Amino acid sequence: MLQEFKKFAMRGNVVDLAIGVIIGAAFGGIVASLVDDIIMPIIGAATGGLDFSNYFVPLSHNVNATALAEAKRQGAVFAYGSFLTKLVNFLIIAWVLFLVVKAINRFKRQQEAAPPPKPTLSENLLIEIRDLLRARQREI
Repeated sequence: MLQEFKKFAMRGNVVDLAIGVIIGAAFGGIVASLVDDIIMPIIGAATGGLDFSNYFVPLSHNVNATALAEAKRQGAVFAYGSFLTKLVNFLIIAWVLFLVVKAINRFKRQQEAAPPPKPTLSENLLIEIRDLLRARQREI
């Protein structure tokens, strides 16, 4: 049974999937930092210094905090600012993946559309010899 699992785990698809998940997790961290540290502060500055991550609506009368983390400790809150940040994060990831897939597809099309290389002088001579031999065999 251990051998079967080893054979399964070492198949190309499983290894490729594992590599994809690891790279995806690392990429997710990079995009999260891009959104949290670069894009959202720019949006906040453009909107007058607003911080979307702290936007919430209290769902309990016990909540009187102004920061989301403290409000969550006090009771139930509707944290729509956090959702907006995660939505922007998702849209950026989806856009970057779209651009990557588009670039890969363009590269594949260029390779497929490239004309085959012209035969070398040796290849041309071999083609002529082949054609002469075929013609001679037809005569016989």
